[in-house]
Amino acid sequence: MQRDNKILLRPAWSSADNQSRLYQSDCLVIMDLLIDENPAGCFDMIFADPPYKLSNGGISCQSGKMVSVDKGAWDRSNGVEEDHLFTMTWLAKCQKLLKPNGTIWVSGTMHLIYSVGFALQKLNFKILNDIIWEKPNPPPNLACRYFTHSTETILWAAKEKKSKHYFNYNEMKSTNGGKQMKSVWRMTSPKKHEKGQGKHPAQKPLELVSRCIQACTVVDDIIFDPFSGSGTTGVAALSMNRKFVGIENNAEYVDLSIRRLSNITKTGE
Repeated sequence: MQRDNKILLRPAWSSADNQSRLYQSDCLVIMDLLIDENPAGCFDMIFADPPYKLSNGGISCQSGKMVSVDKGAWDRSNGVEEDHLFTMTWLAKCQKLLKPNGTIWVSGTMHLIYSVGFALQKLNFKILNDIIWEKPNPPPNLACRYFTHSTETILWAAKEKKSKHYFNYNEMKSTNGGKQMKSVWRMTSPKKHEKGQGKHPAQKPLELVSRCIQACTVVDDIIFDPFSGSGTTGVAALSMNRKFVGIENNAEYVDLSIRRLSNITKTGE
């Protein structure tokens, strides 16, 4: 049976001008459809926060209490080989969706980021920077057998070696008090008001995503997020007068995203 692309590409949410959209589906399916419609690429920037494959029965500390780190089936590892194959697959599709001079940002901890880096090299992306996000108040290490985990890495890469990526150097320097901005960014986890519409276990701070967008895009550029989660990329993009296309498979998180996206003009979240 032939699939109906129009039905599959019917968004769960769209902006009034239909320039920004959120799809509820498997990201690989929607990306294939978008590639069919835009063989030369259509996105200026991609921010991807893929599953870190951390839900393995471990524990952490939250508000002084011991809690499970299991986030759900979507975050469970299928083994090193299968996990890396998935990373290669979605990154290859992202590469096709980028415009010739577009860039991608991918976040991860030690559990995932080395696979991402290797995949970026295998696919001939041009790695531009590795950003270290330092968290000033990370959860303590309950086992007392390791250093406290206090950072995540974000890899920034251009579509290919010959890409002429855009970098908003002057604005980054101005944001940093007139000095060149370094690749270590110290930022807190999402603030309380960012979770006012609901919580996502892997939500990124709005400040972090906004800085990535500010660094490499201009007004009216199109930002894509294949793992949209709570919609932070969309909130940041629309708040900065960019366009947004996102994909999220989980109905609960889609509903959360819609509440946040619909609330932007009211609160300036």
